Amino acid sequence: MSRLGPWKPASLEERMDRMESLAAIRQLPARYGLALDSRDMKALVALFTPDVRVGRDERGRDALERWFRRVMSESRTSIHFIGNHVIDFDDADHAHGIVYCHDELERPGSGHWEWGKLQYWDSYVRMDGEWCFERRRFHRWYIVDALERPAHGAGVGDGDALTTTQLPEAFPSWGEFWRRVEAGA
Repeated sequence: MSRLGPWKPASLEERMDRMESLAAIRQLPARYGLALDSRDMKALVALFTPDVRVGRDERGRDALERWFRRVMSESRTSIHFIGNHVIDFDDADHAHGIVYCHDELERPGSGHWEWGKLQYWDSYVRMDGEWCFERRRFHRWYIVDALERPAHGAGVGDGDALTTTQLPEAFPSWGEFWRRVEAGA
C-alpha cells in the first residue's frame, strides 16, 4: 500500500488528478476553521455533501447549519489553528484523513478562555467535481482554561456540546501497543 492509501493511479492523468485532489482536500480543513472563526455558516456547510448526516436523525446542510449555529453560539470567539493533515485515497473520488487542530474558545458565560488539542477524523468525497466533507468525527486530547496546565482528558466531556472520544485511546493501535508492552512482546 502506498503512503497515500490503497488506491494507486494507473496513468499520468490519474496521478495528476490525485495531486490536484490532495491540494483541494487540504483546503477543506483550513476553510472549515476560517468559516467557524468568522461565523460564516453558509460557507461552512457548503464544505459538506448536500445530504450530510447530522446526528442520528437529520440530514442536509440546513440541519447542519442549525446545529453549528447552536454549538458556535456557546463561545463568543474561536480560533482554530490547523496542523498536520494526513490523507489516504480509497479510490479516485473517495478519501479519508486525520487533521490535527489547536483550538481556543472564549466562554463569556464562565469568564474563561479555553484552549485545547483535538483531531478530526474525516471522510471526503468528490461530488460534481468538488471535494467535500462526507463526515467529520471529533476526538480530543484536552480542553482547559488557558491559565491551567492540561492533563490527560482534562475538560473532555465536561458539558461540551460536541460529543468526542478521548485521545489517544481513540486510536485502534493505542490499545494494541499497550497490550503488547504489558505482555512483554
